[in-house]
Amino acid sequence: MYLLHGEEPYYIDKISDLLENTVLSDAEKGFNQTVLYGKETDIATLLNTVKRYPMMSDYQVVVVKEAQEVKWGKDDDDKKGSDPWLAYLENPLPSTILVLCYKYGKFDKRKKTYKAIEKNGVVFESTPLYDNKIPAWIEDYIREKGFGMHARGAALMAEYLGNDLSKIANELDKLLLNLAKGHEITPEQIQDNIGISKEYNVFELQDALAKRNVVKANQIIDYFGANPKANPIQMVLGVLNTYFSKVLKYHYAIDKSPQGLARELGVNPFFVKDYEMAGRSYNKAKLFQIIGYLRNYDLKSKGVDASGNTTDGELLKELIFKIIH
Repeated sequence: MYLLHGEEPYYIDKISDLLENTVLSDAEKGFNQTVLYGKETDIATLLNTVKRYPMMSDYQVVVVKEAQEVKWGKDDDDKKGSDPWLAYLENPLPSTILVLCYKYGKFDKRKKTYKAIEKNGVVFESTPLYDNKIPAWIEDYIREKGFGMHARGAALMAEYLGNDLSKIANELDKLLLNLAKGHEITPEQIQDNIGISKEYNVFELQDALAKRNVVKANQIIDYFGANPKANPIQMVLGVLNTYFSKVLKYHYAIDKSPQGLARELGVNPFFVKDYEMAGRSYNKAKLFQIIGYLRNYDLKSKGVDASGNTTDGELLKELIFKIIH
């Protein structure tokens, strides 16, 4: 028995797919592999399925997709044998490989069913990666596929695609289709294939703000205002908040060597010089002020204390003016 649960669906899908594709041969799958879906499955159906014996095979495989949608019951009756599902989990059929894909949340570890699976099977919890770990994950994914990627490209992808690993993997797979093994993927190729503007993106905005380049920063904001769907204000504000929080960390770091700063800021050493430059442009007091601005404009972007006629582009212009000046 495998209970695959947690908030990050990517690894749940990967493990489930591996079991579906490798345990049984193609000839065995016809009679011995069953895929059920949570919304369409009840406990009685599931019990009838897992209690079947395999035909002309050592095992049958039963995969329950979206298992969080199954009505599992209260699981609070202490009377022994009163819960047939719990009774099965405590004494599972050795010839049935059961895979429960419980996505977007944790299975309640207090439940007897959880404890029974933990005792008699395998429990895997898939937790989301922190945002600062995503670029390294992208680089590792690319390396495993036989390609290389510049740290700047990985950071650019992470900023625009967020921490949804399935979405990132899908975009990377599409990017690799027409490239030869061993190819070093450049930021330009990422921009071309994922629809990110070469000059007008959040990564370039950070660079312009670090240099206090008013003209460049305003050009980028004008582009964002004209393309709000590609550059939603909440995404821009979130990235800038993370960025300036790291610049503030830079000021408080004890070890200011490239390696020490990379560890403290959670970034690739390649980017340390960018934070050093931003640290020279903004002192601690100004950074605290900027972080306050970002929170304020996040509220305004959601309609709090904001004029109904103010566009997201206008809000960003106001914000950038306050940051630089």
